[in-house]
Amino acid sequence: MPRLRTWTRTLVATAVAALAAAGVTALTATPASAAARDGVCESGEFCYYYNSDHAGSISDFTGSVADYGTTQPTCYDFKGAGAGQGQCIKNNAASVWNRTGGTVRVYYNSGYGGYYQNFGSGAKSNLNSTLKNNNASHQFNPGTTGRFWLPFPCGETWEASTRSGHSPANAVDFNHYPEDNGWKVYSSAPGRVSRVANLGDTSYGRYIVIDHAGGWQTLYAHLSSQDVSVGQSVTEKTMIGRVGNTGGSTGPHLHYEQKLSGSAQRVTFRDGNPVYWGSRNLARSTNCP
Repeated sequence: MPRLRTWTRTLVATAVAALAAAGVTALTATPASAAARDGVCESGEFCYYYNSDHAGSISDFTGSVADYGTTQPTCYDFKGAGAGQGQCIKNNAASVWNRTGGTVRVYYNSGYGGYYQNFGSGAKSNLNSTLKNNNASHQFNPGTTGRFWLPFPCGETWEASTRSGHSPANAVDFNHYPEDNGWKVYSSAPGRVSRVANLGDTSYGRYIVIDHAGGWQTLYAHLSSQDVSVGQSVTEKTMIGRVGNTGGSTGPHLHYEQKLSGSAQRVTFRDGNPVYWGSRNLARSTNCP
């Protein structure tokens, strides 16, 4: 076997020499974009820095990540030289460089949930005060692969309102003026109905809970009707009930929650997001029922 390797090296050297004599220069291929996480921020990658102003160790990515993890050896870590090297990046990043060709969104929560900050192609910036050392997931080209749709048909505009005194605080109240009662409510994503309940004149009144992938749930409350049953599989095009004024509601509206592992998250949708804290009109425009 050693003789074969020596013969092969001799043959390659002879071929290279012949090409050179003929005026042909050997070319070294350069990748168009990064192929692996190596702690170097290359073209095509989205990169986190351990410190502000793009200092410290780098963690580089070529795609979306919904959950970074918090322990080695399975967590995503800072691989570049400098401060922070080897540490898990969850809740540890201070600045970013977006070297991809599109927008990348950094989220406060895992599973692309909660407060977020967008970075356009080429952006090189510090994370804002909410997300600095509070990064839990990021998404390439957000809006095209989001998790939830607005729970209404297309062609309707709903006012989404939030307030810090809400219970839970991250819930959203939807109103369709001038009259809310009886409007159709749809599941926000594919899943399975886990609860169809009626608390009478208190709390949620008539409400529905749907379980989704990745530990997510959505909750729809104060309904006038419930048109699904426990165990039923639904899609984002399944009508599940109608807006009402049941339970502790002081007027017709839809009370809506998105939960991850039982904890209510700040609500996000593919077609736009509520503002915390305040009101914003939203309308579903994709994947219409």
